[in-house]
Amino acid sequence: MKTAKNAKTAKNAKYGKTAKSNRAVRTPGGLSLRLDVRAAVVVALLLLALAASVLLIGTGDFDIPAVDVLKTLVGQGNAGQEFIVNELRLPRVLVGLLVGAALGVGGALFQAISRNPLGSPDVLGLGQGATAGALIMIVLFSGSSAQVTVGALVGGLVTGLAIYLLAWKRGVHGYRLVLVGIGVSAIVTAVNGYLLTRADIVDASRAVVWMTGSLNGRDWEQVWPLLALCAVLVPLVLTNGRALRMMEMGDDVSYALGVRVERVRALLMVAAVLLTAAATAAAGPVSFVALTAPQLARRLTRSPGPNLLPSLCMGAALLVGADWISQRVFGAEQLPVGVVTGVLGGVYLLWLLVTERKAGRI
Repeated sequence: MKTAKNAKTAKNAKYGKTAKSNRAVRTPGGLSLRLDVRAAVVVALLLLALAASVLLIGTGDFDIPAVDVLKTLVGQGNAGQEFIVNELRLPRVLVGLLVGAALGVGGALFQAISRNPLGSPDVLGLGQGATAGALIMIVLFSGSSAQVTVGALVGGLVTGLAIYLLAWKRGVHGYRLVLVGIGVSAIVTAVNGYLLTRADIVDASRAVVWMTGSLNGRDWEQVWPLLALCAVLVPLVLTNGRALRMMEMGDDVSYALGVRVERVRALLMVAAVLLTAAATAAAGPVSFVALTAPQLARRLTRSPGPNLLPSLCMGAALLVGADWISQRVFGAEQLPVGVVTGVLGGVYLLWLLVTERKAGRI
């Protein structure tokens, strides 16, 4: 009996969890839920960091004190402050928060479904698919910003559907999904290169700027559609978090526990594709946020499972932080946020590959 208890303690220690890290919360109505204290603390700290990021609206070429920013947000600023805060800087910050949150949740879903830390939209080719849709609208039709957004959404959805169908064989399983995604990504990347060669100099320049991934010039037209989509899909995803956690134990175990595996998997994959495509349509293909946010969230919470809410907060924090670096660190030579996330994410990906190799998983 003592040996079994020691083995259980060692298993908990391996995953960084102890009995004290979980609390059972019961409501007067008889409902109960399990609360991971460490994960709750991590989410709370990330939310505080995101709330503080709104104060960064006051920094820039025309500095506005934090107190004046708060006054402006509640409608008590002067005309100049209201224009700078409400029309120029606030939409940019909100788009960054929403795009980062959507990518964080989308990455967590794909990694949980594939049961692979490399199973993110970046690797699976969804970002490239959305880029292809946008390039078709730019190069072939000289489309407006709204048409480019629709093209990116359609491109991401078509790519996601193609990956799902090609990976299907009595269900969708981890490494097959990743391998099919890598193949589709290579094909779509070649298509994107061909489209650029067909474009004239003006459309090619516009396309390259969009493909970099940037929050420059983002306004309320990008905020509202993305906010509405997140308001619908994020609660839907969170309510299926328990089923997703069970699915990480394998399809057979999940079926035995009453989970409709393929139905839940298809629903969550559609949600992940929509979130990723919408984020790409709003800010361009911002790379590596979907890959790194779930992994960093898991390492901070030390909790198994998809860590959906921590990944959401981590994705938003990463993108807003990268945007702050792109604006402040390089002075007048502001970098698109996609360049910053690409550099930081590339370093993280190399570290992840080395770690996975040492662990014998690749």
